[in-house]
Amino acid sequence: MKFMDKFRMIVEKNNSLVSVGLDIDKQRMPIFLFEEEKDPFFVFNKSIIDATKDSVCAYKINMAFYELYGTKGFDILERTIEYIPKEVLVIIDGKRNDIGNTAKMYAKGLFENLKADAVTINPYLGFDGVKPFLDYTNKYSFVLCRTSNKSAGDLQNIKSGNVPLYENVAKKIKGWNSNGNCGAVVGATYPEELRKIRTILGEDITLLIPGIGQQGGNIEKTVKYGTNKEKMMAIINSSRGIIFAGEDRDFADKARNTTILLKKSINRYR
Repeated sequence: MKFMDKFRMIVEKNNSLVSVGLDIDKQRMPIFLFEEEKDPFFVFNKSIIDATKDSVCAYKINMAFYELYGTKGFDILERTIEYIPKEVLVIIDGKRNDIGNTAKMYAKGLFENLKADAVTINPYLGFDGVKPFLDYTNKYSFVLCRTSNKSAGDLQNIKSGNVPLYENVAKKIKGWNSNGNCGAVVGATYPEELRKIRTILGEDITLLIPGIGQQGGNIEKTVKYGTNKEKMMAIINSSRGIIFAGEDRDFADKARNTTILLKKSINRYR
């Protein structure tokens, strides 16, 4: 099944544009999991998935939080992906890229081995580093365009052809979307830039939008500027704000409540 078909089906089923980021962090997870469970990280992820799977369209997995633990972390990553319901999108956030042949190996590992529905990639090397990901036409690749971090403008705002670099990246993304599987990562923390990028990309390109929750992105502006005329084509991610909403034995319930609240807040403007 193509990414866009799966995306539309799960959005319709769960009436949600919410993505939950499964970014495991021992320092913020409930202590009792490490005292009582043999596999606390997987139990944590399993509990979050069980509590939120009917209120999301996707789970985003940031590889850094798993690579930290070496082979054990990779095992947790694989088991977590396997546990996610098949109708829910799996986005692997690794921001990968390299020269063409190496990028091909990254793409093969993420799409074939880990079976991601979508990945995040870095456009800095140009099209030969992006094409190996786009060759997987049933999958989706979100290209970093305007990120949500404070110092994003250090490079992304540099003028190129008298416009900020991120606008030129958006134009490249539009040109790279010939197979209908190239999207953009655009942070909710920069709503005016989000509006500009949606205007450049048009109606048919999906945005992955981090920055909601603890990073302070405005939900109303995110929906207004990030979605298309159908109030679709955006996946709005929250990680820490959801999975660490609770610190005790009710952590999964609090994650569920926070997810539902975010879903309702987004749908209010759809």
